[in-house]
Amino acid sequence: MTTFDNAVQRVRAGADLAAETDALLAELTAAEKLWLLDGDDDFWPGMAEMAAGYNLRPIVMGAVDRLGLPGLRFSDGPRGVVMGASTAFPVSMARGATWDLGLEERVGIAIGREMRAQGANFFGGVCINLPRHPAWGRVQETYGEDPLLLGEFGAALVRGVQRNAMAVAKHYALNSMENARFSVDVTADEATLHEVFLPHFRRVVEEGVDGIMTAYNSVNGEWAGQNEELMEGILRGRWGFAGVTVSDFIFGLRDAHASLRAGLDVEEPFRQQRAEQLTTADEYVDRAARRILRTQLAFHARDLEPEPSAAVVFGAEHRELAREVARRSMVLLTNDGLLPLDASALGSVAVIGRLAATANTGDHGSSDVRSPAVVTAVEGLTAALDGVRIKQVTDDDAQAAAEAARDADVAIVVVGYTAADEGEYLGADTMADPALQALFPPVPEGAAGFDLSQAAATMGGAAGGDRASLRLLPADVAMIRSVAAANPRTVVVIVTAGAVITEEWRDQVPAVLIGWYSGVEGGHALADVLLGKVDAAGRLPYSIPVSEEHLPFFDRTATKIEYDRWFGQRLLDRDGHAAAFPLGFGLSYTTFGLGGLALAPVGGESFTATVGVTNTGDRAGRHVVQLYGVVEAVDFPRRVLLGFAPVVLAAGETAEVTVTGSTRPFQRWTAAGFVPAADEVVVEAAAFAGDPAASTAPLRLRGRVTAN
Repeated sequence: MTTFDNAVQRVRAGADLAAETDALLAELTAAEKLWLLDGDDDFWPGMAEMAAGYNLRPIVMGAVDRLGLPGLRFSDGPRGVVMGASTAFPVSMARGATWDLGLEERVGIAIGREMRAQGANFFGGVCINLPRHPAWGRVQETYGEDPLLLGEFGAALVRGVQRNAMAVAKHYALNSMENARFSVDVTADEATLHEVFLPHFRRVVEEGVDGIMTAYNSVNGEWAGQNEELMEGILRGRWGFAGVTVSDFIFGLRDAHASLRAGLDVEEPFRQQRAEQLTTADEYVDRAARRILRTQLAFHARDLEPEPSAAVVFGAEHRELAREVARRSMVLLTNDGLLPLDASALGSVAVIGRLAATANTGDHGSSDVRSPAVVTAVEGLTAALDGVRIKQVTDDDAQAAAEAARDADVAIVVVGYTAADEGEYLGADTMADPALQALFPPVPEGAAGFDLSQAAATMGGAAGGDRASLRLLPADVAMIRSVAAANPRTVVVIVTAGAVITEEWRDQVPAVLIGWYSGVEGGHALADVLLGKVDAAGRLPYSIPVSEEHLPFFDRTATKIEYDRWFGQRLLDRDGHAAAFPLGFGLSYTTFGLGGLALAPVGGESFTATVGVTNTGDRAGRHVVQLYGVVEAVDFPRRVLLGFAPVVLAAGETAEVTVTGSTRPFQRWTAAGFVPAADEVVVEAAAFAGDPAASTAPLRLRGRVTAN
C-alpha cells in the first residue's frame, strides 16, 4: 500500500476529501508539485513518439512513483478509445441523432471499459462544442446544434465513462472553427456566452465531470488556456467546478505563468512551456496541485466497476452495441414508399459509389480509432442478402454506374465525405507558423533532427479541416443523376457528420438516408435499416437549410469572428426561412399520432410534460417526442428545445410518455443573473421543430432571478 493508496482507502471509509488532499499535498516536494503541472514525457521524444502513432498508449501526466500517485493517464476520443485496436462507435453527431441518452450512457460504459483495460484513466473525449456553422471540420465530434441536446448527451457520456475512468469535457469555449483554431479570436457578449455557448458546459459540471479541456482559440481577446474569466470566474466561481483543468495539446497556452494564474492546472501533453518557465512552487502551483490531487483521490475512491479484462477491447458485445447505435442513428429524410426493401423480392442489387466499399469511420486526427475491422456498405448488404446478386461500381464512373443500375431491382448509391473533406486540421503550414514554433523548447544538444512537417502529416495531415462546401462533390451528384435516370428505384445514402444541402438533386430520387460515419458495424446497420429489420429511427440533431445564404457568415481563415445567438434552426426561424429539414426531423417506417399535452407546474428549473403517443401504422416503430417552447420576446429565439424522450410502440399501441422539460432555454442573461424571457410560453410536444401537428399547452414561468 502506497501513500496514495492509503489516502484513497481513508476517503472510501468516510474521511474528508479536502483534508486528505491537503495531507497528500504536504507530502510532495516543491519539484514534485511542479511535476504535476504538465506531462511526464519530455517534449521532443514525446513528439517523435506521437509522430509514429498518436496516443498508442496512455499519455501520462503527473505520476509520482514515490507516493504511488498514478497520474492522469490520458486516452483521446470521442468515437471510442484511440489507444490500441479499439471499437470505433458511430461518431458523436450520429449518436446525437439517436436522441437516446440511455444508449449514449451505455456507449460511455463501453469506452470506459476499453480504456481501463488498456491502462488509461482519463478520457479526453466528451466533446460538446456548439457548431455555429455546419462547415466546421470537427462537427463529427459533437452532438448537435442545440445547447440542451449537447448538455444532456455530454452528461450521459460522462455518467457512462465514470464507471471506469475520469471524464473530460472539451473544448472550453467557443471552439467551432478548425483551420484557424490556433489564431482566431472569438468574441461574444455576456448574454450570448451564458445563454448559448456555455450552458452545455455548465450541465456537465453539474453532472460531476472530472476535467475540462480548454480550447486553442482566444475568447474576447485572451487565449482560452489562460483566460481567467472563463476558468476562475465562470467555471469555478459561478458553477463551482472542483475538478481539473487541462490545456489542449501542445498549442493550448502561450504563457506558462499567465496560464497558471488564470486557473489552468495541467499543460498537456508533454514537458513543454511550464517545464522551461516554472521553477518555483508558489500559491498558484499549490492551488493547481491541490486540484490535481483532489481529482485523482475522488476518482480512485469511487465505486467503480470490476477491473475489465483485455477481452472487452473490440469484443463482440461492444461491436454489437456499435451496430445498435448505428442503426438507431440513421435518419430517413425522404421516402416515397421504396423503403423498407423487401429482401424476398430482390434478385439483384446495384451498390454504387466510391464510399460503398470504403472503411470510413471519420477523420484521421486525434479522434481516430484504429479498429481491426470495419464492415462496409457492400459487405453489410452482401451478408444480409444471401443469394441476391450484388453488382458493385465503386469508382466515379457515372456511365458504368448507370449500366449496373439499369436492370437491378434497386440501386443503392453511397456518397458523401471522408477525412480528405472534413476533420481535424494540422497541416505543415501550422508547424511552420513562427508564433507556434516559439512555443517549442530548444532541441537538446546533439539530438537528431525532427521533421515537424512529417509529424503534422501523421497527426492530422493537410487534408480535412473546415468544409469548403456544404454540397456533395460534383462526381457524387453526377453519379446520383445518372443512376436515378437509369433506375427509378434508387436510394441515396449520405456519409456525413454535418448538414448537406441536397436541393440540386434530391427530387430525382425516391429515398434519401443519412448514414453518418457509422462505426465498425456500419455496413451491417445500414442493411438492417434498408431492409426494415429495424425501424428508421434517427432524428436530425441539427437543421438543414435550403441555401448557404440562410446560414451565419463563415470564413475558415478568419483571425477574428463575432458569435451571436443566431445560428441553425433559431436563425431560420428568425429570418422566416423554411428549413429543407428542420431540427429533430426524421421519417419512420410507420406513423405516429400525438394526443393531448398535460403540463405540471414549474418546479425549480424544470417541469414535466405528459402526452399520449399512438403508433397509427401497421408495424412496430420508434418515435421521439420532442418538447419545444415558443417564446414571444424581443431578440430571443422564437422556438427552443426543452426536452425529449424516445418511445418504442407496436402497431396500434398507445402509450403515455412523460418528458422532463427544462426552463433554462427560456432564460435571458442579465447583470443580476438569469430571468425568464417571458412570463408565459407555449410548450409543444412535437415530432420536430415547427411540427404543424404538435400538441400544445401554455406554461407559466416563475419570475425569480437565478444566480448562475
